[in-house]
Amino acid sequence: MRTCPYCAEQNREGVLFCEECGQPFIGVQAIMATSQLVNEDQVSLRGRVKWGTARFDRRAAVVVHVRDAREPLTLIPKDEIVLGRSDIHSPVVPDVDMAPYGAAEQGVSRRHAVIRRGEDTLTLIDLGSTNGTHLNGQRLIPHQPRVLRDGDEIRMGKLVFHIFFKE
Repeated sequence: MRTCPYCAEQNREGVLFCEECGQPFIGVQAIMATSQLVNEDQVSLRGRVKWGTARFDRRAAVVVHVRDAREPLTLIPKDEIVLGRSDIHSPVVPDVDMAPYGAAEQGVSRRHAVIRRGEDTLTLIDLGSTNGTHLNGQRLIPHQPRVLRDGDEIRMGKLVFHIFFKE
């Protein structure tokens, strides 16, 4: 089995891209021609494509892959998850501490953003952070929720990470 470095999905040996998130595996030298699927193959693939889905199942987990980090974080979402950084001079401790990823140097606030779980979606809300929160390159308006989708890129200050939904 081969573990995807971005979403932590276990993949079959020999695949060129992650079967869950589409991430290419580095160092793949082979070039393969695209083959046309027959009708039976197309039917079996329907419903499997989840890239970009906003639907978040109650039993699912969130996989956070910080750029240049070796291992992703897996979170079991609560109703609200505060993202930020710890600081020895402050009693504020976020639910997800980004300090080990150089958060202070990259402009992450102590209480930077929050992920809230709704009925069947997750939303991201900037908490009025100093350096802002970006979702797929667009700066969030503080305190206004935006729906998260599987594979989204989040930037808090200069710290970049991707989130994936894992059932």
